[in-house]
Amino acid sequence: MSPTEQFVAKTSFNVRYAETDAMGIVHHASYIVYFEEGRSSYIRQRGSSYADMERSGYYLAVSEVQATYLKPAKYDQHITVCTWLEQVRSRTLTFGYEILDEATNDIFVRGISKHICLDREGNIAKIPTKWRTQLD
Repeated sequence: MSPTEQFVAKTSFNVRYAETDAMGIVHHASYIVYFEEGRSSYIRQRGSSYADMERSGYYLAVSEVQATYLKPAKYDQHITVCTWLEQVRSRTLTFGYEILDEATNDIFVRGISKHICLDREGNIAKIPTKWRTQLD
């Protein structure tokens, strides 16, 4: 599913110096942190938080991350992370992302992250109905 067909959370901020390399270009690993910020924002905008989920005894562990780097972002650039839920299964979620320039809408990175639901003991568990309903 594309981001135009469903709820898309948007969160914007300026690239911090610590996220860049010596040339002032965002380090590739920083985009994965931006994905995390996008997921957290998505969950907050849907009326919950990761902390609420964890207090209920379940966790969403990252099982896979993919990123396609299209154009470099630079220090102090104002960027937007767009996040949507691509797929929900009984035990897994897949989030989609686009990170873009706030002013021009140029896309820097596209990606996904897959998550598996775990209980407090670290066992694979079904995603509770409350979460599925709230996130989807």
